[in-house]
Amino acid sequence: MEQNQTALILKAANYAAGKHYSQRRKGYKEIPYINHPIRVAYILTENGITDPDILVAALLHDILEDTDGTEKEIEDLFGSRVLKIVLEMTDDMSESSSIRKARQVREAPGLSDEAKQIKIADKICNIYDIINYPIKWSTSRKYKYILWAEQVVEACRGLNPGLEKMFDNLVMEGKDWFSDGR
Repeated sequence: MEQNQTALILKAANYAAGKHYSQRRKGYKEIPYINHPIRVAYILTENGITDPDILVAALLHDILEDTDGTEKEIEDLFGSRVLKIVLEMTDDMSESSSIRKARQVREAPGLSDEAKQIKIADKICNIYDIINYPIKWSTSRKYKYILWAEQVVEACRGLNPGLEKMFDNLVMEGKDWFSDGR
């Protein structure tokens, strides 16, 4: 990777860390929120993604819905392509959780290839967390999250077999873990 690409990715990590500095993961307040977008970007690199705009968008994918970051800031700092991908990943937080979840399932087929791969990595990260950390959700809620994530990811398939295999393996583990009431 060229030095300017590395610098851009680190600039995005620094920007995201500043925006998420006081946030913690939902359901498990011991985990700094910034760990999540960093892990999403890392999962992408583990599966062959080297495009710096995709990695930057992965680092910024929750900025607009969870922080005071703005579209203008993202575009000015990282460009219109990154902003476009981030916008595809952004939920409308004025809507209820059930509406946002239904919208993700409905809109997943129309996402760009870049956003689809980030979406899969995001779901991998979330499922990994609910399996491996004492997230303060009921077993039923954890199981339902996995079933919903499967619906979203189904429309994102066909681009990255490694991501899909990683997702499928975690889903199988999660279903085994939570379907028997653990």
